[in-house]
Amino acid sequence: MTRGALCSNGLRLNDPRRRGGLTDISELLERLIEAGIPVNSEIYGAMSEVDPSLFTEHSLENFWHDRPVPFLVTEAGGAKTISAPHMVVTLLHHLEISENQNVIIIGSKGGYIASLIDWIIGPGGTVSVIEPNEEVKRHTIECLEKIDVNGVIRVLGPESMEDPGWERDVSRVLITGSVREIPHYLDLLIEEGGFILGPFGGHLNQRLLKREWQGGVWMDTDLGGVVFGPVDIEDSEKNPFEPKLLAEHLEDIVEMIGGSIEPESEALVRLEGLIESLRGLPDGIPEIDEDSTEEEILEHPVIELLMSEMEWMGALWPVLGDMFSFDIANPGAPRDEGSEMLGGHEDLVP
Repeated sequence: MTRGALCSNGLRLNDPRRRGGLTDISELLERLIEAGIPVNSEIYGAMSEVDPSLFTEHSLENFWHDRPVPFLVTEAGGAKTISAPHMVVTLLHHLEISENQNVIIIGSKGGYIASLIDWIIGPGGTVSVIEPNEEVKRHTIECLEKIDVNGVIRVLGPESMEDPGWERDVSRVLITGSVREIPHYLDLLIEEGGFILGPFGGHLNQRLLKREWQGGVWMDTDLGGVVFGPVDIEDSEKNPFEPKLLAEHLEDIVEMIGGSIEPESEALVRLEGLIESLRGLPDGIPEIDEDSTEEEILEHPVIELLMSEMEWMGALWPVLGDMFSFDIANPGAPRDEGSEMLGGHEDLVP
């Protein structure tokens, strides 16, 4: 893929913004620019050249309206999405990537983001996609086999990161799903001045952090609040009444409401007690599913525990209701559609 020389205005001679006529993607990108989303010439070129339809069989209608689009629904019913265009552009902007870099992506996003980064870093660059789910990994490999690649794109499982042959020469790491901490295997791979970009936090909300490796320590830059689904789709397929998972969700709630309710309030103290009780339940408790009888549901240890705490939990509902009424940004939506919508979303900037 030939890039071309730079024009006096900073655009390349073959930059899509210099062409006549507008496509869906160019109209979308212009709306993002008008909304103040940073889109440099390299990001504009990559987004214009890489066709998102090559990475999903689902309709792109939502994508053109600056919303996520599914690229895979697993056999277990979990859905993985290509992020909304404004989020894709935002991540690429904060990655600060340039030609010939070595980039790792954790969580494939179907291969779409890997292809965008490959377009930017060029023939001398390498993109390593680390995907923990086999079904998603197969889909990603199949999609990438159909496209032209500038440099090297490889799709690997997490076990490959334990290979002692890896060197500390990784410039950038993009984590595309929520994590609580830096995966341990990355500590030995990031070069001096390189950084990790990703959503760090619990299940319910995270902070988009840039973690730069400087002088043997991680230096954090907080880029704002986001909500991403988990890196591994299997985490989103877990039974919501699994005691330890429910305890983790409640711990996230405790952290989120810390400044919205008195620390010594009965509701907060009881909530912390409920978390402790959930963690104390034995392993091997039967799952609740659509085939469970009413008697099985009512006698389930988790349900019994929740029912016993319902009276005091009522005090939390107004607080939680305010917290989870997210304003979901889609600044690239057509003007007549509005720029925000309410509800849940796999990744967003509230």
